[in-house]
Amino acid sequence: MNHSDLFKLLSEKKYIVELLGDGSIKVDHSSFLDLATYLMSDDKLSFDYLMCITSYDNGDGKNYGCAYNFYSNAHKHYIEIRVEVDSETEIPSVANIWKTADWHERECYDLMGIKFSGHPDLKRILLSDDWKGHPLRKDYEVDDYYRGMPIPKDKTYWE
Repeated sequence: MNHSDLFKLLSEKKYIVELLGDGSIKVDHSSFLDLATYLMSDDKLSFDYLMCITSYDNGDGKNYGCAYNFYSNAHKHYIEIRVEVDSETEIPSVANIWKTADWHERECYDLMGIKFSGHPDLKRILLSDDWKGHPLRKDYEVDDYYRGMPIPKDKTYWE
């Protein structure tokens, strides 16, 4: 199934908010769990492989998103679904549909601060529990010290 057929099928189901210029599809967070279940269970789609979840910052300090990359091993087709939320809104977890989402969602939470409702164990995965903030946000400011140790601001010597 090609991108235009996928877009048409998902449009008929009223899941799509917008078709983006790069071919990805933007959906509303409130219908995302229904869409995810449909992507996995429908025989024409069979998206059995969640390749990646990538979080991103829209740059305004208020809105963030996740790009979900799905692949069907049975049909050999691919789709990217994007879900955008403000800092107070949660995205439904898909960890019960695709087990790999468990760690991907925790990484998005840890580094970008996006919360996932219904996640089985949403906690930091890369940074310690006492780390302040979410370092992939564009407005993130690095502290001067962490646990009494200075955090270098000039990293040119690393290159």
